Amino acid sequence: MTPLEAVSGVARELDEAGVPSPRVDAEHLVAHVTGLSRTELYSRDKKVEGQQLLRLRSLVDRRRAREPLAYVLGEWGFRRLTLEVDRRVLVPRPETEVVVERCLALLRGLAEPLVLDVGTGSGAIALALADEHPGVRVSAVDRSGGALAVAEANRERSGVDGRVQILQSDLFAAVSGPFDLVVANPPYVEAGELATLEPEVRLWEPREALVDRGQTDRIAAGARRVLRPGGWLVLECAAGRADRVARLLEELGYANVGKTPDLAGRERVVEGRFDG
Repeated sequence: MTPLEAVSGVARELDEAGVPSPRVDAEHLVAHVTGLSRTELYSRDKKVEGQQLLRLRSLVDRRRAREPLAYVLGEWGFRRLTLEVDRRVLVPRPETEVVVERCLALLRGLAEPLVLDVGTGSGAIALALADEHPGVRVSAVDRSGGALAVAEANRERSGVDGRVQILQSDLFAAVSGPFDLVVANPPYVEAGELATLEPEVRLWEPREALVDRGQTDRIAAGARRVLRPGGWLVLECAAGRADRVARLLEELGYANVGKTPDLAGRERVVEGRFDG
C-alpha cells in the first residue's frame, strides 16, 4: 500500500479506539516507520510493505491501547530538541516550553548563570536552557534512577558540551548552590483527579511524577536555601492554581511574584525573586 493509504487505514483504527487526533497520530506513525516526513506521505508513491508493515502494526496496536504517542515513537520534540522518552518520564508538554521561555528571560544579561532544575525527568528544561543560553550551567536533579537514565541519554544526544550536570537527589538534598535560578515542573495532579484524566496520562505516565504530595510547597520553601540573593524561582503549576502558588511565594518572602499564561491563555507559570 502507499503511505497515504496506510495513513487512512491507521487513522480509521485509531478513531475506532477513541484516540484523539487520529489522523495526526496516523501520520506520525507511518512517517516513523517509512522514514518520510509527514508532508512526504502525501506526495510519495513508495510502498509500505514487508517489515515496515509489521512494525507499523505493532506501533498501531500500542497506540490503540492508548499508550502515549511519544512513548510509541520513543521520542518527542521539545523546543529545538528531540528527546528520548519512555514510561520512566513524563511526556514533555507545550506548557513547559513556556517555563523555559520565562527562565531565559530572567537569565538574560547573565553571562554564565547557574541554574538548578528540580525533578528534571527527561531533562527537557535543563537541556533546552543549555541549548538556548550559551553560557548557562545547569544542575539537573531527580530522585528517580529511571528518569535520570533517560536524562543522561538525552544529554548525550543534545550536544550541550558538558554544561548540564545530572545528579540523583531528593529535591535539594545533594545540592548547595548558590544558584541564580531554580526551576521546577513539580507533580501537580491531585489524587482525586486521576480518574478524570485521559488514559494516556492515567494509565501510562509515571504516577510519582504526576501526583501532588506537597512538592510545590517544599520546593518553594527549600529553594530559598540554595538561591543567591536576587535569584529567581520559576514553577509550573496546574491550570487554575497559579493564584495559590503566587500567594505561597509571597508568604515565603519572594518579591516581584508574577504569573505567565500558557499558549491556551491559562496562567500556568509562577515566578518570584528571593532577595535573601
